[in-house]
Amino acid sequence: MSEANPAGRISVERRGNLLLIGLDRPEKRNGLTPEMFHALNDAYTLLEDDPGLWVGILHAHGDHFTGGIDLPRFAAAMAEGGDLPHAPDKVDAFNLRGRPRSKPVIAAVKGICFTAGIELMLAADIVVAGSDCRFAQIEPKRGIMATGGATFRFVERAGWGNAMRWLLTGSEFDAGEARRLGFVQEIVEPASVLDRALAIAGEITDKAPLAVRATRDNARTYALHGQEAAIAGFGETQRRLARSADAAEGVLSFIEKRPPRFTGA
Repeated sequence: MSEANPAGRISVERRGNLLLIGLDRPEKRNGLTPEMFHALNDAYTLLEDDPGLWVGILHAHGDHFTGGIDLPRFAAAMAEGGDLPHAPDKVDAFNLRGRPRSKPVIAAVKGICFTAGIELMLAADIVVAGSDCRFAQIEPKRGIMATGGATFRFVERAGWGNAMRWLLTGSEFDAGEARRLGFVQEIVEPASVLDRALAIAGEITDKAPLAVRATRDNARTYALHGQEAAIAGFGETQRRLARSADAAEGVLSFIEKRPPRFTGA
């Protein structure tokens, strides 16, 4: 049977303040094509630019998250020194270059999650994994190197020895090991990964979105630049937040003993 859409696609669905971003090439285990990379970056840019969208959820159609890149479609560009498709004016789904992302993303993964799939997952902020997940960073088996963030995010999350164990061997590991390494925050039944990601997103969207973004940004400042840089941002950020309509609503809802109604202003 021929493939319905050889280039694959990225589905985009709004659910209130959420944006669901779906890998949609299930007949090829969601093997990622250049066109899908560009569409992913478009979806992440939409999430960033639309003030009505507060949280993104990256998920997959079919039984598997992704088997990784569709290597034959990238081989020629790699040989010329090309990198994963990106544009300086777009938000990069791998969180490596281009415009920075300020809004949280939850990854919901299941089944096979190889190479670029792991890198997309580690570029998110929270990961929910199916108990059936199979992970592997297999680039050395193909004579290439991972360039979507695995080489440093494995070390950052899991430490040198654990990172080298899986980066250099390309061997498979399961959801339990991924959680032990700090790659995954929750493990659920495969059929429940998206529902659980939606539930966590709901826990985030009932908080003040400006405060959520500021919290994520300060944590990222620490990760990239250290404790002093994070502390240096406390005062101005808190002043800006305290003057917001949402901060006033937070105080008023506390006084009136009711749930807050935040607007992002």
